[in-house]
Amino acid sequence: MQWHASDLGAQRSSPALPPRLLRRWWKRLTPARQDRFATFGPLLSVLLFLAAMVTAFWYLRTEEFDREQESVKRDTEIAQQQIRLRLIENQEQLLRMAREIATRAIDGDDIPGQALSFSRARPEVLGLAWFGADGLVKLEHLSANHPSELMRPVPGDTPAVAPSAESETAWAFATARELRQPVYSRPYETAGKVSVFQIHVPLLDRNAFAGTLAIEYSVEALLRQLVPSEVTRRHAISLLDGNDRVLASSVSREPDASNRRGGFVEAVPLAPANNGIVVRGQGWRTSIGLIGNALFWMVVALSALTVWMLLGSWRHMRRRAQIQSTLVSETNFRRAMENSMLTGMRAMDLEGRITYVNPAFCAMTGFSEDELIGRWPPFPYWPPDRIEENTRLLQQELQGRSPAGGVEIRIMRKDGMVFDARMYVSPLIDARGHQTGWMTSMTNITEAKRIRDQLTASHERFTTVLEGLEAAVSVLSVAQGELLFANRSYRLWFGGDARGHSWLAGADENLALLRESEDSVDSFGGLPAQELTEASADAREVFVARLQKWFDVRARYVQWTDGRLAQMLIATDITARRRAEEQAAHQAEKAQVTSRLITMGEMASSVAHELNQPLTAITNYCNGMVSRVRDDVIDKPALIAALEKTARQAQRAGQIIHRIRAFVKRSEPQRQPAHAKDIVEDAVELASIEVRRRNVEIRSYIAQRMPELRVDPILIEQVLLNLLKNAAEAIDNANLPSSRRHIELRVVPRHTAEEGGVIEFSVTDQGPGLKEEVLARLYEAFFSTKADGLGIGLSLCRSIVESHRGRIRAENLYNGAAVVGCRFAFTIPVEVPAVAAGTATVKLTETS
Repeated sequence: MQWHASDLGAQRSSPALPPRLLRRWWKRLTPARQDRFATFGPLLSVLLFLAAMVTAFWYLRTEEFDREQESVKRDTEIAQQQIRLRLIENQEQLLRMAREIATRAIDGDDIPGQALSFSRARPEVLGLAWFGADGLVKLEHLSANHPSELMRPVPGDTPAVAPSAESETAWAFATARELRQPVYSRPYETAGKVSVFQIHVPLLDRNAFAGTLAIEYSVEALLRQLVPSEVTRRHAISLLDGNDRVLASSVSREPDASNRRGGFVEAVPLAPANNGIVVRGQGWRTSIGLIGNALFWMVVALSALTVWMLLGSWRHMRRRAQIQSTLVSETNFRRAMENSMLTGMRAMDLEGRITYVNPAFCAMTGFSEDELIGRWPPFPYWPPDRIEENTRLLQQELQGRSPAGGVEIRIMRKDGMVFDARMYVSPLIDARGHQTGWMTSMTNITEAKRIRDQLTASHERFTTVLEGLEAAVSVLSVAQGELLFANRSYRLWFGGDARGHSWLAGADENLALLRESEDSVDSFGGLPAQELTEASADAREVFVARLQKWFDVRARYVQWTDGRLAQMLIATDITARRRAEEQAAHQAEKAQVTSRLITMGEMASSVAHELNQPLTAITNYCNGMVSRVRDDVIDKPALIAALEKTARQAQRAGQIIHRIRAFVKRSEPQRQPAHAKDIVEDAVELASIEVRRRNVEIRSYIAQRMPELRVDPILIEQVLLNLLKNAAEAIDNANLPSSRRHIELRVVPRHTAEEGGVIEFSVTDQGPGLKEEVLARLYEAFFSTKADGLGIGLSLCRSIVESHRGRIRAENLYNGAAVVGCRFAFTIPVEVPAVAAGTATVKLTETS
């Protein structure tokens, strides 16, 4: 940016004005020359103006004539081309028809149909005829709208002097027979005063002349149908014969010779006929009568010019006053603009002396204009402790080496207060293009610098907090894959490698989709950046094999400081927690096995009693058989029957031991297809050992055609066994009569809006029920109402049911206000997805 010395105000340098220069030049002339110039000046101006007007009129008139001539020529050629193309098209069609007739590709019955379609599509055709080799008409087709004399027989080979139908037909027929090619006749008039001409196409059968195929054209129809209407609206188009006789015209009456003298004429022969017909276009000049009007307006203009010259002096004085007023207004405007500026302006000459300051500069420094203008360095607004530095910057400024971005300096006001400012320097150029000094603009940046320092301190505090986090924080550019930020924990684990961010991102579908479009042009122009950045952070657990660590990763998309879309990750090391969860899951598995062992321990006496019966029976059967064998009083069938009874009792004892062994066997939880009926039968068989000892009956109801479940049968069996055992204990401890000493086990399918399709297992007894405070704490671990209970049975039951995505609930049964029993029910979903099953195992481990 360059400054001109005239911008400092009109009070320091008044610009030279053109009226002053003219006045000085006028004073240098002698009085005689002044009188001569005053006399001949207006006349010279009038003559020059007249010459200019005449030249301009002549040029415009010539240009108009040339354009009109070119337009006539172009339209004539367009008309000739349109007619020529139609004649060529018709000629080619006739050649095709003649070839088919000569080669007998079509018979005589098909020719009338082709002739009809040919003439119907071509209104300029008056008729079509087929002449034999002897000149007689073999077939004819006449137009319905125009009379034709085409079908007259050929009178002879010698045409008459004046063109006529007979002479032209004979001449065209003979010429076509001689030349063996299409021939156009000369134009002639029919009896109805219609100008026509013919074309004869020879029929050649194996190079032997077999006649001609002829059509007759209407010259008037050719002009009316084929010449575009916009051409005929612009100019008159006519068709003339060889004697310049008008055959057809687009105007109703042709202009006479006197009218054609001022017009433009263009004539071209009609091809491919070449029979003497000429296409003529004609236009007329429209500017012939404008010369008188032009001269009149020239006189008026010269008169006005003369009046203007007489008033020249008065206009000159008025213009001078206006210019002076404009100069004063411009000066006041510049002064007001300088006074309203908040940026301080200072001008110095080439030696460093202050030559100009604006009010804003004075307000910033506290010094008046008189105290600053004319001062040499050091300036009064320089702080005493920065005089040496400011002197160096001033020398750099005078040498023209100041940076384009400005220089930051300290300024001391007159009252001693110091503030920060930034100065920009540019050369000061006068009206002749010479540098006369330097212009400096100064801005107070104290507040801006304070805000910048606060932002810097805030950034440092934020960075310190991020560096102190134990979690790894990283920001990755989605487009370039560049690591934009990484805190200390990230660098400790992954260094400065951006691949660590990718390892932590894992299977981020959004990031993968964004990466796929990196190679496309403007691949991020249509991305929903706002939706991505406003979406909540998703959390997932990622295992990094390189570090053998588990991380809890939370990802979110943000817009970086430069507007780029980036992904931010916060990864927390959860390896210790995962190990604790795995250990808890292992302990839960042990607790399940322990619970089953405890259950069998509690049922030990019942199991011993159950096993004692078949063993006693086996002993009795064996002793009886031994005695009868010794006495030889047993036959073979009786012995076999006794042995079969002994085997059944042994098999019964084996089944009891196998069932107990399968129940208490330690194995991994395994989901597999299972039927509710099989699970219930196994559970009832085990529970019957304890239930019969307590003189309690189990009544089971299982619905038919239930869907298949995907569960761990042993775990569901454990839940049923615990519920049946608890119900039997409640009935036995309450000393209920035999009418109420039974347990009802029901298995039915249900469908609810919350759970969908489920199988419901319910165990109902008629015992004393449960207290409200017990119901509230029923599933707490290590809570039990039994004196010798561990309090893990129902807690494990709830964990097992919830691990299968089911629900368990307990409720008292009432008869009015009295409790008449208790009901435990749990549901198992019919279909449990594989992913949900895996997640449920983790939840089971955490609950137990």
